[in-house]
Amino acid sequence: MSSTRRGVGLNAFSNAAISSEQYARHGQQLRSNHAEALANQLSVFQAALHNFSLTHAKDIRSNPNFRAEFARMCNAIGVDPLAGSNVKDIRGAGGGAGGVWAKMLGSSVNDFYFELAVRVVEVCRETRGENGGMIAVSDVQKRVAKGRSGLVGGGMDATEDDLLRAIESLQPLGGMFKVQVLGGCKFIRSVPKELNPDQAKVLEVIQILGHVTVSMLQANLDWERARAITVIDDLVADSLVWIDSQAEEPEFWSPGSMHEGG
Repeated sequence: MSSTRRGVGLNAFSNAAISSEQYARHGQQLRSNHAEALANQLSVFQAALHNFSLTHAKDIRSNPNFRAEFARMCNAIGVDPLAGSNVKDIRGAGGGAGGVWAKMLGSSVNDFYFELAVRVVEVCRETRGENGGMIAVSDVQKRVAKGRSGLVGGGMDATEDDLLRAIESLQPLGGMFKVQVLGGCKFIRSVPKELNPDQAKVLEVIQILGHVTVSMLQANLDWERARAITVIDDLVADSLVWIDSQAEEPEFWSPGSMHEGG
């Protein structure tokens, strides 16, 4: 009797192993079919988006509103308008994904943002002596629209969203160009030096009040005089603030806010 029961147990174990193997094969087949279906859908999607970008290339380059909507559409479906090196291929081949998106979107979209990035770099370098490497995004937008100095035409009609995307494309430069918000205004920092909390606070106060003095910092931030003077001196040394010594007490202004007001 015992051997009969043992035989039944071994047979059941063998049947369970066979069933498990069949389930595994079936699951593998389902995954394969699903991956193939997704690949086919991706091919159709790539063709449609590529044709759209080619058909509307002129509008994408010349119409800021149309370009913004196109960029939002790309973001909604996980496509980077700047060729998306961070976007992975749906089949897991992440290494060549950037080339896939670049081909899919066409060269016109990439060319526009890379041209804009070049202009942003040029503007930041041209004005670094004036602002110490901190320039308002709105000021950059005006200068880009105006075009290069001494040349007729060449201006680019770019929105703030365009500029921010162009700055993102500069990340391979090591983070030298970053966007920083001070007093509710966006600035492009084009110098590798990071602002410490005290410097950022002073620049934020300047954006709100227009200018600061040492006594204003003492009264509003409850700082010791030595602390206020040290922070101001560092900002002046980096050309991030300018001095107006004609007032009763020296006033310190941000070049960016002065140009913005003008």
